[in-house]
Amino acid sequence: MIYVDTSVALAHLLAEDRRPPAELWSEELVTSRLLEYEVWTRINARGLAATHGDATRLMLARFAFLELERPVLDRALAPFPVPVRTLDALQLASLAFLREHGQDVRLATYDARMSEAAQAMGIVAYRGE
Repeated sequence: MIYVDTSVALAHLLAEDRRPPAELWSEELVTSRLLEYEVWTRINARGLAATHGDATRLMLARFAFLELERPVLDRALAPFPVPVRTLDALQLASLAFLREHGQDVRLATYDARMSEAAQAMGIVAYRGE
């Protein structure tokens, strides 16, 4: 199972220099409901809803979403092994929740701080192998 963070989703949608490998999309994908809000906020802020709206909806349909329920929110309030930003804490808490419930999950991210925090938590990075 691959947990996709917002940096990877936006790179895919916005055709940035770094894009996730095509094989990522054939994996079992999961993310926090937070990603949906982050992606749409960025798409709307750039005025891209008309040109990227369909692609955004198609991409989001590929994910199983983990809701921001009380156990996830409670974990986000607890310390992390390295300092994290608020939205990263929510993403990492979602990852921790999945792991605590027996899921073998790797993280797909382009965010160096997120990657560092995940590694400190023992979460393996998805590298597209």
